[in-house]
Amino acid sequence: MIRPATPADVPTIVSLIRALADYEKLTHEVVLDDDRLREHLFGPRPYAEVLMAEVEGRSVGFALFFHNYSTFLGRPGIYLEDLFVLPEHRGHGLGKALLVALAKLAAERECGRLEWAVLDWNEPSIRFYESLGAVAKKEWIIYRTTGEALAKLAERN
Repeated sequence: MIRPATPADVPTIVSLIRALADYEKLTHEVVLDDDRLREHLFGPRPYAEVLMAEVEGRSVGFALFFHNYSTFLGRPGIYLEDLFVLPEHRGHGLGKALLVALAKLAAERECGRLEWAVLDWNEPSIRFYESLGAVAKKEWIIYRTTGEALAKLAERN
């Protein structure tokens, strides 16, 4: 079953984020805290939304996403930040169900696209996404500033 997350799901979402980071070999980058995530998902100005995947009443996967905007299309889009299903629950259609639910939400909200990034070594996910009709945008390079570089950029005149 796929359902929207509620504030009560925050500890489970944090646990799933940590499991995702472990899978991606990025646990050293996880510095989030429950209260800030709760505020960002369910506070007065939500920055993101989450869908939960459940099996027999237990949350075993999630999709965290937010809106972006395509100036070329003149329409909003949905950016999927994280999609994760616990290893013991993979291969049963939960990842596909989460993506289908997001695609339906994108259609309901009149979005022009649904997009996400995947680590280049993650062959199982790449094959999965391509099997659903997703296309890699290899001509684009992602840039990011964080931490001190972001602070310095913000201080520029």
